[in-house]
Amino acid sequence: MSSVTMKGITKKYAGGVTAVSDFNLEIEDKEFIILVGPSGCGKSTTLRMIAGLEEITQGELYIDGKLVNDVPPKDRDIAMVFQNYALYPHMTVFENMSFGLRIRKMPKNEIKRRVDEAARILEIEHLLDRKPAALSGGQRQRVALGRAIVRNPKVFLLDEPLSNLDAKLRTAMRSELTKLHKRLETTFIYVTHDQTEAMTMGTRIVVLKEGVIQQVAPPQVLFENPCNLFVATFIGTPQMNTAEGTLIDEGGVTYIIFGTEGDSGKPLAKIALPESKGRKPEVLAYIGKKVIFGIRPNDIYNDPDFIAKHPEGVVDCALDLTELLGAESNIYLKLGDLDFTAVVDARTTTPLNAGDTVRVCFDTSAIHLFDYETEKTITN
Repeated sequence: MSSVTMKGITKKYAGGVTAVSDFNLEIEDKEFIILVGPSGCGKSTTLRMIAGLEEITQGELYIDGKLVNDVPPKDRDIAMVFQNYALYPHMTVFENMSFGLRIRKMPKNEIKRRVDEAARILEIEHLLDRKPAALSGGQRQRVALGRAIVRNPKVFLLDEPLSNLDAKLRTAMRSELTKLHKRLETTFIYVTHDQTEAMTMGTRIVVLKEGVIQQVAPPQVLFENPCNLFVATFIGTPQMNTAEGTLIDEGGVTYIIFGTEGDSGKPLAKIALPESKGRKPEVLAYIGKKVIFGIRPNDIYNDPDFIAKHPEGVVDCALDLTELLGAESNIYLKLGDLDFTAVVDARTTTPLNAGDTVRVCFDTSAIHLFDYETEKTITN
């Protein structure tokens, strides 16, 4: 078993700066948990508290049911992989990987067995006699992982381990880490600011903002049912489109209107919400009130067939810019002073020029609405 339980964990620094506030999380055995959020949100501080490298100001930390607040890092049976790999430059790969075992005075034959096994798993057997200076970034990352693996810890802590790699290698290492987690069958706690890493690797994601947990959920749940505007706009690339709007009720149908045409006061757009969403009591409570409208770029279509079938979501916009990305295109649209991004099929899109009018359709079943003041969801 390698569960981790955090109850009311808080970290305050001198001067009254609170890095992490009332952090509560139950991490189950063999989970791959991702801590994600913008720089300075407290994710690395949380990881360092689990490791014992930062003192916990308040709260309780349990590993396998044992309170470890005052247990030294070396006795917590965890292994940490850092962003900069922290390899000893004067040691070979074998010596780097075996260092922790040697200072524990483990028998030489057991050390060799563990290092050889880890090297085989990571496919670095041919590098054991080299020194870090002779390795590529990806190879150094594997050595750092190997040094953690040989210890056979209860919990792996990984602090942005891929951030120093180029884009192609990061993609490859993401899949390697996922395979490694399944092979080792132990608990991984992984910190990143890259939400693509979070979405592709984690069994659950913890989204942090200013030291406070915003939402904990599997990747797809976060994407489809964000609890607030911050989570909605942080998760997903390109990020969710948002605009201020007002809900109105006409003939038993809930509409959202946003923007105005010049001095006329006429709305730039009026979109009917489906009954399953628009007639919910929690949504009807906002009739006549300002809300924040949200829709993901993949839920805006320029396909004529989709537009014909869903007239309730049709909007005419001006094209601002097109980014061709192979099979897909990002098209940047303007509706008055509002900006929207749509991801469309490049193979079926008619070539357009900046300033052209583009008829698009918002998938109304995928619309999100948030409270204007609290920014909490009112549709999920």
